[in-house]
Amino acid sequence: MKVIGLYIFDNDCRLQDNPALAKFSEQVDELICLYCLKPQDNFSRHFSHSAASSAQRGYLQQTLAELARGLSALDQRLLVEPGPLLDVVGRYIRQYSISHIGRSVHPGLYEQNQWQQLQQQYPEQTFVEANSSSLFDQEDLPFPLAGLPTSFTPFRKRIETIDPVISKAGWPNLPAPAQVPLPAWPHALVAASNDYYRGGEVSAQQHLARCFTGTAPRHYKETRNELMGQSFSTELSGYLAHGALSPRQVVTALREYEARYGANESTYWIYFELLWREYFYWSARARGKKLFTFDGGTGKGPQTSFYPSRFKQWCQGTTPFPLVNALMGELNATGWMSNRGRQIAASCLVNELQLDWRYGAAYFEQCLIDYDVASNWGNWQYIAGVGADPRGGRHFNLDKQGELYDPEGTYVARWSGEAQCQPLDQVDMVDWPLGGNS
Repeated sequence: MKVIGLYIFDNDCRLQDNPALAKFSEQVDELICLYCLKPQDNFSRHFSHSAASSAQRGYLQQTLAELARGLSALDQRLLVEPGPLLDVVGRYIRQYSISHIGRSVHPGLYEQNQWQQLQQQYPEQTFVEANSSSLFDQEDLPFPLAGLPTSFTPFRKRIETIDPVISKAGWPNLPAPAQVPLPAWPHALVAASNDYYRGGEVSAQQHLARCFTGTAPRHYKETRNELMGQSFSTELSGYLAHGALSPRQVVTALREYEARYGANESTYWIYFELLWREYFYWSARARGKKLFTFDGGTGKGPQTSFYPSRFKQWCQGTTPFPLVNALMGELNATGWMSNRGRQIAASCLVNELQLDWRYGAAYFEQCLIDYDVASNWGNWQYIAGVGADPRGGRHFNLDKQGELYDPEGTYVARWSGEAQCQPLDQVDMVDWPLGGNS
């Protein structure tokens, strides 16, 4: 009797260097490849009120289209279904006699809970998973997951004593496809677009090759905090977030670049940033629901509240702060914002606007093309002082940030930050205008 397996793509939308897919393919005779869209109400549970942005959906559509083309070249197919995942997988199990279910390990609590629920509901099925989105496997960590350092520096010092797993090049050997009708792609994906960035494995490989050609990596530490410009950032985060590229592939390309052109502080800093991503990955795995709580499990939350009108101004980029407005304008238009920009925008929400950091994290979740649950929520906790920052949070001086990173006002002008300025608190707690004529 043939063994029919269902592989669920999520944060590993690639074929090369995908240990979870390779491991699963060895255990089944026929394979069904599925990507299940997360339900839109997933955002409302995380303090938001809207579905994924058009830019984010467009980037995902590009990512899945390239994955589908890659699978087609290997005589396989990608099935894309709207969620909920539990319902879709249950239907596939019943209709196609699936005995094996596989996936890449996901750091998100929501995704972990889904996996556990599937195992509980279908105890007769075999469940297979492996790490495909981290530099290190759990068994290689120099500490148990429960003993993960509570801040980055101790983690970095210990993890730098070991080498990451080397990327495995080449295409996987996939089993024959199971005979399953190919559903139409959900309209929400087909109708979306992203004209600024392009997702997908082929695009990721092309961008990685460009990234490590020329002198940009040798100056990364000096340019990494810029807000705009050519090659100031690696811009690999979108590919990493969707798994169109693995961090191991990035490190392999980095090491080859260093062997050819020499290593320096800037090339090390690229690895340093990957270690930050790695830390947030394992921190999310270890901390579970604490990643989403107001106090981060510290027992003491920031002195903030929630003001709907202020939050709306922050989201729309109509605060009294031109730089923040420009940053939010870029985010809303493109689905992307520089690393320094994210820190500035987050600091403004928490400190100047005195808002609950979770609303900002949720808004980034719905907008960013490179949304990664561990990095996004971990970084927001870091700024709010309830996460991995031993100094208790960060407060950036907005005027100084503008002087340092946009001294000529070029970035603010590009995204009309000055023109969008509006005063705060123009309405009261029930949204009645303040200061009007009686």
